Amino acid sequence: MRSWKVFEASEVLKEVEEVTPEPTGSEVVILVSHCGLCHSDLTLWKGIFDMGDRKVSIDSIGLTRPLTLGHEILGTVTAVGSEATGVKIGDRRLVYPWLGCGTCDTCRTGRENLCMQARQLGMKRPGGFGSHVVVPHSRYLIDTDDLDPALAATYACSGLTAYSAIRKAMPMRPDEAVVVVGAGGLGLSGIVILKALGHENIVVVDMSEEKLKTALEAGAHKTVLSSSGDVTQKIVETVGGPVRTIIDFVNNSETTAFSFPALARGGRIIMVGMYGGQLTVPTMRMAQGGLSLIGSITGTLQELRELVDLAKSGKLDAIPYEAVPKSDINGAMNRLLKGAVKGRIVLQGETA
Repeated sequence: MRSWKVFEASEVLKEVEEVTPEPTGSEVVILVSHCGLCHSDLTLWKGIFDMGDRKVSIDSIGLTRPLTLGHEILGTVTAVGSEATGVKIGDRRLVYPWLGCGTCDTCRTGRENLCMQARQLGMKRPGGFGSHVVVPHSRYLIDTDDLDPALAATYACSGLTAYSAIRKAMPMRPDEAVVVVGAGGLGLSGIVILKALGHENIVVVDMSEEKLKTALEAGAHKTVLSSSGDVTQKIVETVGGPVRTIIDFVNNSETTAFSFPALARGGRIIMVGMYGGQLTVPTMRMAQGGLSLIGSITGTLQELRELVDLAKSGKLDAIPYEAVPKSDINGAMNRLLKGAVKGRIVLQGETA
């Protein structure tokens, strides 16, 4: 098998030849045909998390180089362990990458994405930047039927992350304004999911006029340009008053600073993006306003199944994406780093 690995922070990924893994027990080996490229891959490549008050190295959370990144994985089953059930060689499957320990209280309640002993693919375990991936159990594999495999690969992170955040914002009336901050791949996923769920009042905030145009094409109803002026005032004027629900797919110091003052009483911000920064919160207003700040990280296996079912129903529109050969991975990473990507990039690898 071949893998493109991170040996040094922010240096080019190097192609490595390795022995193709053989599954044991309940394991399943997937030949990766498609792997989405995510902003968190860039963060891991750089090796530093911005925690607001400090910078944290990936070494401190148990990640050691070389790393085989990539967690939006779709491919074909090429080998199964002796105890594996429910799949056979030749099956095409989407992989749920947010693996937990499987035994703690969090995992037992179906929230492996929040496990403190997480073993995620593309982080703690080798991911989709390799030609093959070992999945520990077939329960993490989802049949996508005849969905576009490149688009379906993005559901494992960007789609799932947006869907889980939207679930946390429910219930909302279809005509109630929901503000989506950020019109990149995550934000566009949020727009098409809200639209598929019947939402009729989606307001999108971004600093790029071009991205706002793409957001309108995806189904947004109104937009706010955040590159200048009083953004809070713009949001309130566009919505027609203070806002009950804001989903922040950027989530840095700037976006939270203009979002928080725009909240109505009883309002909430679903904080999704991992760009770093800090928010100073007036505690009196939090209490008097009955406000909520809700963190949201990826999503559960059940939520991914629900999202795939939504896509199969035909209600979920495609977001823009570009498929590029996995051998062009370094060029793709640099384009994402520069912000020169419309929607998502999907790395296309080998097929069985």
